[in-house]
Amino acid sequence: MELLNKNISPDIVKRLSKRQLVQLCREIRATLIKTVSRTGGHLASNLGTVELIVALHRVYSSPKDKFVFDVGHQAYTHKLLTGRLERFDTLRSEGGISGFPLPSESEHDAFIGGHSGISVSAAFGIAESLRLSGDSGKVIAVAGDGSFTDGGIYEGLNNAGRESKANLLVILNDNEMCISKNTGAISAYLSNLRSTRKYYKAKTDVKNFLEQTRAGEAVSEVVSVTKGFVKNAIYKSNMFENLGFKYYGPVDGHNLAELIEVLELAKLINSPCLIHVKTKKGKGYKPAERNSGMYHGVDGGRANSSPTEKAETFSDVFGKEIAALAEKDEKICLISAAMKYATGCNYFNDKFPQRFYDTGIAEAHAATFAAGLASQGMLPVFAVYSTFSQRCFDRLIHDIAIENQHVVFAIDRAGVVGEDGKTHQGVFDVAMFGMIPGFTVFSPATADELRTCLHRALYEVNTPVAVRYPRGQCTMHNAQCTINEDDYRLFKKNSYKLTVTYGRLVHRALSDNVNVLQLIKIQPLPEEVINIAAGYREITVIEESSQRGGIGELLASQLLKRGWKGKYVIRAVKGFVPCASVEKQLDSIITP
Repeated sequence: MELLNKNISPDIVKRLSKRQLVQLCREIRATLIKTVSRTGGHLASNLGTVELIVALHRVYSSPKDKFVFDVGHQAYTHKLLTGRLERFDTLRSEGGISGFPLPSESEHDAFIGGHSGISVSAAFGIAESLRLSGDSGKVIAVAGDGSFTDGGIYEGLNNAGRESKANLLVILNDNEMCISKNTGAISAYLSNLRSTRKYYKAKTDVKNFLEQTRAGEAVSEVVSVTKGFVKNAIYKSNMFENLGFKYYGPVDGHNLAELIEVLELAKLINSPCLIHVKTKKGKGYKPAERNSGMYHGVDGGRANSSPTEKAETFSDVFGKEIAALAEKDEKICLISAAMKYATGCNYFNDKFPQRFYDTGIAEAHAATFAAGLASQGMLPVFAVYSTFSQRCFDRLIHDIAIENQHVVFAIDRAGVVGEDGKTHQGVFDVAMFGMIPGFTVFSPATADELRTCLHRALYEVNTPVAVRYPRGQCTMHNAQCTINEDDYRLFKKNSYKLTVTYGRLVHRALSDNVNVLQLIKIQPLPEEVINIAAGYREITVIEESSQRGGIGELLASQLLKRGWKGKYVIRAVKGFVPCASVEKQLDSIITP
């Protein structure tokens, strides 16, 4: 009998036998592999959390008990068990199931979860709300060990711990990976905690022995007095307990019986506690187990096939070029925030590991760290997704721009990114970097332009600088330029109409029968660009970024200062970008 069917629910999970729970986990894994291989999505992380989420639904009662996931891409099993099985084949598609928890999608999704480090803070807020209203519900934050490299987690733990009465449970899902392998002191600390399993095994063995003897109760009192001493003797201290959390673990995250037992114990505790769960990313699918980084996020059709050669992406071009430049310049350092492979930093790391720094999921720290390197004459380059660069905003102003530190930001996934949904679109970096005094911003449209812009960012610009480029494959345009300058290009078609654009939208703009002014340097806006635009009476600005604070508004303000009059249209992103294909998202920008 198939257990994962349209009737599956948290209530049914509670009634299944242990053998049936194992079967359910097996069926969930098969569904994950089948679906994600077609729709694309996050595979390895979800394969690693199957037993954990099944056990959570076995012990707790959603939506009365609230689940908060960090990062939310590990919540596919949660979606399957909470009424979304029949629509699961629409995962990450327009109008379909989101790839992340989404409260508007289901009452079982307590909080959105696209970026790391938010779960404890959000869960603590929810728990306090429940406590103040007299609700006895438990709030469970499920955070990967990659998220534990984000300082926001510790701000939440610090606030929620010692003085709190919140009915809060934090699950540390420890698979030793975020996207790239975890690094740093936190990773080493968790490795040390994993080795303390002997304490918990000894504790369980003694407890079981005493329960079988008549003298057990009396001896137990002596043990309870001395167990703190024994515990400290085995592993000295525990950071989470010092923060005020009751700590349990490490627990085998693929042993259902062990998971259910420790979760039942935590259910009895009405104060903050943390369970350290050890899982294997990609569990149950050998290719993902062997290389979980490769199967962290997969494109449709990839999970059931061997990796093949693919066309060069902007990330590849950046990675190879920065590695080539570093061969000639020992001052170049490269920084990643847990995105070594995704941003192409692996090419640099292979050649110059002593100059490569992976900060973990700690973008704000990475920005200030880069500023420190720059202050002593190094040439730091920070490769980061556009959506995650938003987390650096205060550091961009205070630590970099005010002192005019020459830090280069390689802004990957700039613009729309497709099916990852509202939390991951890279449409705010133009406005963000552009509003900060002293920043220079380049937006190349081709691989050759990216190489040129990267070289200029390092050696021609002596200010904070960003080079933004989109997700996906590089393309070429064959149109002939009338004017070809370093900062812009003008393509004339004997038209009285002018389209101003930048980045990959240049390719689309060139298909129309209008003159096209391509911006390569978009901040500060070159004076020549304003002069050219002022010669037209009908201007359309098309940009793959937010309209508010974008280049269209900036150019308009400059033209108005000159008394320009004419028809002026801005086609850009308004609000948040919903899930759809990249092509559909680009169409929505360009189409009037």
